[in-house]
Amino acid sequence: MNKRKLKNGLFLGFCGLSAAFGVFVLASILYTLVGEGVKGINLAIFTEITPGPGSHGGLKNALIGSLMLTTTGILIAAPIGMLAGTWLAEAAPDNKVAESLRFLNGMLMSAPSILVGLFVYAVVVIPTGGYSGWAGAIALAVLALPVIVASTEEMLRLVPPTLKEAGSGVGAPKWRVITQLSYRAAGPGIITAILLSIARISGETAPLLFTALNSSFMTTDMSKPMANLPVTIYQFAMSPYTSWQELAWQVH
Repeated sequence: MNKRKLKNGLFLGFCGLSAAFGVFVLASILYTLVGEGVKGINLAIFTEITPGPGSHGGLKNALIGSLMLTTTGILIAAPIGMLAGTWLAEAAPDNKVAESLRFLNGMLMSAPSILVGLFVYAVVVIPTGGYSGWAGAIALAVLALPVIVASTEEMLRLVPPTLKEAGSGVGAPKWRVITQLSYRAAGPGIITAILLSIARISGETAPLLFTALNSSFMTTDMSKPMANLPVTIYQFAMSPYTSWQELAWQVH
């Protein structure tokens, strides 16, 4: 009995130490980011564009560029992902084709973002003759798509069959049952998936290096290279200039 209590105490103690270590690491990261970022934060970050080497400025162009890229990417991915997930949940036959699509979607969900960037570089950037905001938005959409597809399918499968049968029982066509009943019931889960996708793609650096690249100028023309926060932070953090490094810390 004593040996059993000893093993139980050791196991629980190990679990507690592991949890404390994880919290300590996260707290250390947060402390470093906040401590370094607060030192030089000012209004210029939101009102001035990225500065030249050794000079001071802000990140207005990078903030606007990231907002445009992320918004465009999710506007592309969300409707396609919802429709694909709806087809898999409501209309796809139970055969190898549907299973293959689910398998490929799972593979895409775990694919490294740099491979997605290289893929879009090969099929969009090279044929169009240059980097562009559209290429960056497409790369971000590809990254967001599998999460939305899988979540939409799963949420629609969780809708009670009795709810669908009730809609069909009053003579509603299948498309109306899906849009008026199933989507409403699965809405919170689908919205959560879209928000998680936004959180993921808004911080991606690797795919934008191969697609949207970066720019030191203020532009809203998505047919040209666009400034964006992830690449700007990466370039500024790796630079030898103190002013650039400070800006990188301030927006982490």
